[in-house]
Amino acid sequence: MEIRHTAHGRHIAIVTIDNQPRRNAMTRAMMAKLANLWGRLDADPVCRAVILTGAGDKAFCAGADISGDLSASAETARTVNRALLKDIVFTKPIVAAVNGDCAGGGVELLLSTDIRGADPAARFGLPEVRYAIYPFGGAAVKLIHQIGYVHAMDLLLTGRLVDAPFAARIGLVNLVVEPGRVMEWAVGVAETIAANSPAAVQGVKQQISTGIAEDVRSHEALEQQLGDRVRASADFAEGVAAFREKRRPDYS
Repeated sequence: MEIRHTAHGRHIAIVTIDNQPRRNAMTRAMMAKLANLWGRLDADPVCRAVILTGAGDKAFCAGADISGDLSASAETARTVNRALLKDIVFTKPIVAAVNGDCAGGGVELLLSTDIRGADPAARFGLPEVRYAIYPFGGAAVKLIHQIGYVHAMDLLLTGRLVDAPFAARIGLVNLVVEPGRVMEWAVGVAETIAANSPAAVQGVKQQISTGIAEDVRSHEALEQQLGDRVRASADFAEGVAAFREKRRPDYS
């Protein structure tokens, strides 16, 4: 289980989420590593673009690994925020190569990327409400601005999975790439970005990233209150138990 950081050429960093037995779900340790990596890449004068992908050909990222520790603390929240770039200003463009399923916190991480391509087999969803989990990673704030009200509410409130063509139609990803070629596509996009003026590219990205971060922070107090209320409910215990036992939750 790891976050891998490799390089393509001189100016492009490739970040790979690797926890294939759990569909690249991220443990607390993986999130901490990813949070630190973003800081290093943002400060690296050589890095001009980042490609984000998942290991293998089944999943991009299934979000947080809720089979592990689910305790909440202020420090945990800060780590998650940094890992998912929820309210962090990041100045390097991120190209997402969605090689497989993208769900929960994986979608919330996707919302912090700038240009997105998906393999035809990829599926997308925010299943948190099915398991009485509040989407703490930013989807409740960011998604409406990125894909519009009705599509955002569809994904947030039903918890259903949608396929890659649907995700492209609603603007969650830019396009669906030919099978097995999403990384090749991402490299091409990243190379195009890296050939442009880094001062200009990073200025544009900083302006947009700052606006998003300020909007998210303005909702943070209410989001914490609502998330704490969900965690304190009987629904939360039932939802997490149902997930771990691979059964349908009973909220009757």
